[in-house]
Amino acid sequence: MSLDDHAKVSQAEWTEARKALLKKEKEFTRLRDELSAARRALPWTKVDKRYDFDTTKGKRTLAELFDDKSQLVVYHFMFDPTWEAGCKSCSFWADNFERNVIHLAHRDVKMMAISRAPLAKLTAFAKRLGWTFEWASSFESDFNYDYGVSFTPEQVASGKVEYNFVVQDAWGTETPGISVFYKDARGEVFRTYSAYSRGLDMMNAAYHYLDLVPKGRDESDGNMAWLRLRDAYEK
Repeated sequence: MSLDDHAKVSQAEWTEARKALLKKEKEFTRLRDELSAARRALPWTKVDKRYDFDTTKGKRTLAELFDDKSQLVVYHFMFDPTWEAGCKSCSFWADNFERNVIHLAHRDVKMMAISRAPLAKLTAFAKRLGWTFEWASSFESDFNYDYGVSFTPEQVASGKVEYNFVVQDAWGTETPGISVFYKDARGEVFRTYSAYSRGLDMMNAAYHYLDLVPKGRDESDGNMAWLRLRDAYEK
C-alpha cells in the first residue's frame, strides 16, 4: 500500500487516535527514565592501562583528555589508518553532536572523537566537513582494540569477533561505539559505560526526526545506502 492510500479520518478521530498513542509514548518515557537511572547505577571499572593519544595539543594520556572536566564521552569514530576519509555513518553521528559539545561542557562533560587514523588525516577531514570538536588519534595505542571497536586483519579473517559484548560475524576492521569515563578527585579514571551498534541510535537526532515523518527512516533493507557525507549530496 502506498502512502497515498494511508487511512484518513476526521480531525476529531485523529485527535482520539493521537491521544491513544500519547499514552504509549508516556509509558515509553517512564521506561526510558528507569533505563537511564539503571545505566547511571552501573558499577565502574578502573582504567589501569596507559593510553597515549596524538592531539592538536600534543601527546596526551586518557586522563589528560578530560581537561578540567570530570566526565568524558568518547565517540569511537570509524577511520582506519589506510582510509582516505572517515566513515560516512560516523560522520552522520558527528554532524549530530558537533554543536552539542559546548552545551555538554557546561554540564561537566568533555565530548570528543577518537580514531586510529593518524592525526593529520583526522584534522584534514574535520576541516573538510567544518567540525570543531576535538579529535584524537589512537594510532600508536591499543585503545580501539581494548574497547572493542577495532579489529586486526587476522581477527577479521577468522570470521568472528567480539562486538557489542557478543561474538558475531566480522564485517571489517572498524566498528562504531561510544564509551564514557569518569575521573575522580585523585585523578583515577574509570570506565562507566560503553554502547555499540543500535545502542548509538538515540544519539542521532536526525534519525529521531525521520521517525516522526510518514516515510520513517525508509531503510526497509536495514542499510544506509542513501547516506552521503554532508558535502557529497547532489544539489
